[in-house]
Amino acid sequence: MSNPHKQMILGAFIPSAGYMSAVWRHPEAQSDLFRDFEHFRRAAQTLEDARLHAVFFNDAVNVDADKASLGGSPTSVRWDPLVLLPALAMTTRRIGLIGTASTTYNEPYNLARKFANIDHLSGGRVGWNLVTSLGGGENFNLDAHVLHADRYARAEEFYDVVTGLWDSWQDDAFVQDKQAGRFVDAQKMHVLNHHGEHFQVRGPLNAPRPVQGYPVIAQAGSSEAGCALAARAGELIFTAQHTLEQGQTFYRDIKQRAQALGRNPDHLKILPGVSPIVGRTLAEAQARYDHQQSLLDRPAFLRSISRFAGLGFDLSELPFDSRVPLPLEPADTNGHKSRQKLIVDLIHRERPTVRELFNQLTAGGHRILIGTPQSIADDFQAWFEGGAADGFNVMFSGLHQGITDFAERVVPELQRRGLFQREYQGQTLRENLGLPFIANRHTL
Repeated sequence: MSNPHKQMILGAFIPSAGYMSAVWRHPEAQSDLFRDFEHFRRAAQTLEDARLHAVFFNDAVNVDADKASLGGSPTSVRWDPLVLLPALAMTTRRIGLIGTASTTYNEPYNLARKFANIDHLSGGRVGWNLVTSLGGGENFNLDAHVLHADRYARAEEFYDVVTGLWDSWQDDAFVQDKQAGRFVDAQKMHVLNHHGEHFQVRGPLNAPRPVQGYPVIAQAGSSEAGCALAARAGELIFTAQHTLEQGQTFYRDIKQRAQALGRNPDHLKILPGVSPIVGRTLAEAQARYDHQQSLLDRPAFLRSISRFAGLGFDLSELPFDSRVPLPLEPADTNGHKSRQKLIVDLIHRERPTVRELFNQLTAGGHRILIGTPQSIADDFQAWFEGGAADGFNVMFSGLHQGITDFAERVVPELQRRGLFQREYQGQTLRENLGLPFIANRHTL
């Protein structure tokens, strides 16, 4: 039975490169998405019509140096999310707009101003995916990528500076008294004067306070440092979990961490990533997935996974139906620690063949769900009611057919069960997510 009161949150992941993996080769795939805004407008409007809570765009600030992998990948060029969000703010009305902006290779003042402006531009619908970069130091006056621990220390301070800047002006500071000739009450302006290990920022911000107080803060790291940041600052938590039990464990852990810090655990919404392949029948869905898989350069993909996870051997050199050897202690990575752990744990837990591992990891390590609208809704309901998720970050490959199938088939099934909204609940993204307006610290 579905809960008649609580409903799930659904966000949509749209690749900022246009397509995920090798789907760009699909006969139905549109060319030139890396320079055609119409694709993103159409996707966002379709998802808004289905009443999804938000669309989310990822980002990177470097290009893969491995030319063998690069040749078949669409990710060498991508849209800057902070360019997409303002454009979408003008072409949508209710759906939330969440963009990744790294704390590693940005400055707090710039991001605080941009997100404040976009929140006003969108009428209070913006969110910031607060993450550290997985690479790119060579493009920012560095010889190498910043170390993982240092990236997260910087991220913690970065968040403090940005939120401090968003509180530069009290909500009623701009009196605009024409008769008295007073535009702003200067007593309601606050100078940050931040002096920390990574930043010196005086302030105040030369932008009005965001409509929502703060834009919604999303966070997508599941390493120990990532979990600590999520518990402290995150409101939408994007995560990759493969089993219901893993999802339940992660859900409890993050909520307990947040509560220990004095936060209301209901103000953290846990959204595991899931990539649905929808068909009218299971056979149709499986055929669609198999077709997408056939488009991949299998050896290049397996080499990339081997390198990414630090397995110590090359999966591409193994027979496709042989069992994956148990990896030794994986090499310490300065990249995506939580995703490396997910892959290594998966190999130990499921003892997959190379083929099975290949088929499980083509959605960026997120769970792949192949089925009918009913079976996909069953799965969502089990995770949601089983205490493993507050909703889902639905990963779309970029094909419009996949977006439309989910919006027109899966969403109505969830609505029929009372699990998903039929109308937006408010005007701002915070209101639609059931999150509170963030009051200015200087008026508390």
